[in-house]
Amino acid sequence: SASALSTFVNLEGKSMADTEIRIRSWAKGTDEDRRHGLLGYLSVFYGDLILDGIVVRRTADGRYALSFPARTDRAGRRHSYIRPVDDQVRQAVEREILWQLGEREDFVA
Repeated sequence: SASALSTFVNLEGKSMADTEIRIRSWAKGTDEDRRHGLLGYLSVFYGDLILDGIVVRRTADGRYALSFPARTDRAGRRHSYIRPVDDQVRQAVEREILWQLGEREDFVA
């Protein structure tokens, strides 16, 4: 939750919950990717971190969603490299990133 995030404080005294997220780069998916709902790939700045491999998708019901990078083990279980801590944080991150994407001239849904 956001309160759990605020307990982690960086050296400047800012909590991670106060950290700005900004799009670093956007790479549009291929036409084939887009037909299957994968619109493209993002790299974002999150404080002093760069988070790569975030995927923008269009769901079957037409909404936009982010997928975060993960690996799949031999048993087929997914293990996230990065991800929001809960659904509330996921929604806030999606809202901010999707708003920023909508402001870009090179983002065509």
